[in-house]
Amino acid sequence: MQGIPVASLVIGIASSPAERRHLARLLGGSDAFLIVSTVDQAREFLGVVETPTAATSPNGPVPAGAPQTEAVLAPAPQATAVLAEVAPSPQLPPPDLAVDSDRRVLRWRDQEIDLTRLEHDVLLCLVHAPGQIWTYERLHLEVWGNRHLGRGSDMHSVVRRVRGKLARLNAATTIHSVRGVGFRLAPV
Repeated sequence: MQGIPVASLVIGIASSPAERRHLARLLGGSDAFLIVSTVDQAREFLGVVETPTAATSPNGPVPAGAPQTEAVLAPAPQATAVLAEVAPSPQLPPPDLAVDSDRRVLRWRDQEIDLTRLEHDVLLCLVHAPGQIWTYERLHLEVWGNRHLGRGSDMHSVVRRVRGKLARLNAATTIHSVRGVGFRLAPV
């Protein structure tokens, strides 16, 4: 199956309408996402299957021979699900942070540091959508111009260098990894 693109699906769980709107903004860069109100709705979507289990229930012991069930997740075909709970709304990066594209520099207050083309392009994506998660695939497509992800070491190397430059400037923002999904710009 090498060379066949695999689409991913992000399932977000948020109980209130405000949290669902916020989560939709965060996941806007995902290939596909579904937002549900409860874990049970996510399980229902994924196809929960009932299977026999031990002879106990919330109401006490179950008589021998009585039907007993336990929830087992069965992922939908060709979909990888990431269950994410809503965190508090991220703050926007300080207005003192700027990327000067003409000179290809990162500016924090009165300090500047040079950026390579790749560092500039990655940071520009993240700065224009602070707090929004950029998937690995979307970021690779935007910066490198192709969908190839490989092991992703090229992207992680660039992000590591940009984090170092943000730290050298003592900027109050950094790039956070969203495990298995991508990156976002957020306050330190």
